[in-house]
Amino acid sequence: GIVMAHVLMEHKVKDYAAWKAVFDSNAEFRRSSGEKSYHIFRPNGNGNDVTLLFEWSSLKEAEKFYASLELKSAMQRAGVVEAPKIQFLTEAAKGSL
Repeated sequence: GIVMAHVLMEHKVKDYAAWKAVFDSNAEFRRSSGEKSYHIFRPNGNGNDVTLLFEWSSLKEAEKFYASLELKSAMQRAGVVEAPKIQFLTEAAKGSL
């Protein structure tokens, strides 16, 4: 089958609800750029630390998107507090137990 590309991103935001509104409003740009799905995780005790796992159609498309000025400006509007930590990942194995 096709090997899916993933992006793992961690960042701090000023206010989760405000950040999520901008994230949602950007969905069409993300989809047209090649994003396939997302998971949002927040640790217990600090809802403004956000970890995201995205599935992308290719790492090449993902790298182009994460380098884009559109993304940088959306992050500023959304209240991202510091530079995000981003990893580009290729799935090595998957299973259900």
